[in-house]
Amino acid sequence: MAARLLPLFLAIISLLMISSLIRSLEGSGIGIYWGQNGDEGDLYETCNRRTYDYVIIASLATFGSGQTPVLNLAGHCIPSPCTFLSSQIQFCQSLGIKVFLSLGGGGSGRPVLSSPDDAREIAAHLWNNFLSGQSYSRPLGDAILDGIDFDIESGSNLYWDDLAWALSNYSTPERKVYLSAAPQCPLPDYYLDRAIRTGVFDYVWVQFYKNPPCQYSLGDTNNLFNSWSEWASYPGVNTSFPAVNTSLSLGLLAAPEAAPSSGYIPPQVLIDQVLPFVEQISNYGGVMLWSKYYDTYYSELIRSYVNPDVLAYDKKVHDEVLCHRLSSSRYLLRDEM
Repeated sequence: MAARLLPLFLAIISLLMISSLIRSLEGSGIGIYWGQNGDEGDLYETCNRRTYDYVIIASLATFGSGQTPVLNLAGHCIPSPCTFLSSQIQFCQSLGIKVFLSLGGGGSGRPVLSSPDDAREIAAHLWNNFLSGQSYSRPLGDAILDGIDFDIESGSNLYWDDLAWALSNYSTPERKVYLSAAPQCPLPDYYLDRAIRTGVFDYVWVQFYKNPPCQYSLGDTNNLFNSWSEWASYPGVNTSFPAVNTSLSLGLLAAPEAAPSSGYIPPQVLIDQVLPFVEQISNYGGVMLWSKYYDTYYSELIRSYVNPDVLAYDKKVHDEVLCHRLSSSRYLLRDEM
């Protein structure tokens, strides 16, 4: 009797494993940072590419502690406001792409919160000027962004948890305020650790670059895989802990030139070695890329492997581009760094 049931048992286990993988991939996507190079194209072109699920506008570089908030979008619009972007943002959203405003960034800005009350005041400013609130001076016009991204790499490490809680409280059953975080891969992240531990972030796209102890390097995936496993079980990211269903994404460079200290993963290495490992966790969220300026072909090459839904990007065209680009010197399977 037991021998007869064994094939049925194995079939059920196989179906459960396939179902788990499908559920994981269904929740995955590609995020891209946009806004730090005037030669990267506008948001119409960016979103019409149909390879991105999330566009993160970078960034609100200075705010808090009584400072006048400063929106820095490099060559796209100097100075702020950039109200002409409103229609472009709405176009992206019409395609089902979520659009975030990133806070901080790695530039010369100064994001500093002086107290929990200051954090709540900044949350109110973000709500009224970029989300569903009302203001006469909305820097990006009437478009209502989908959420706020925390990319804090300078300034103070205090009260970001208060800001995250305050922003999450603006969510309603009718319209959710999505929150994302982009910590560095070493744990704990100096700036965002307490915020991430709140469990209120919907997306955590960890930057697995510019940090040799936890990034891919010279064909070696060990540091990357070890760090990914630590992040997958971390409080605020582990699905058994957060207040929301947090997804964990792999933050990558879209080209070797995107960061001098590397961490770049050639696309075929990502497809063959990295994705099969990282997508095993139930809250796998896909890939985040830095940045649109450097993403000449990377997102097209990996799109159907990150998520089978290729966003109207023809699979035959994808495979032709993949074969062609992998034969070029820039995308050789060897590690070029």
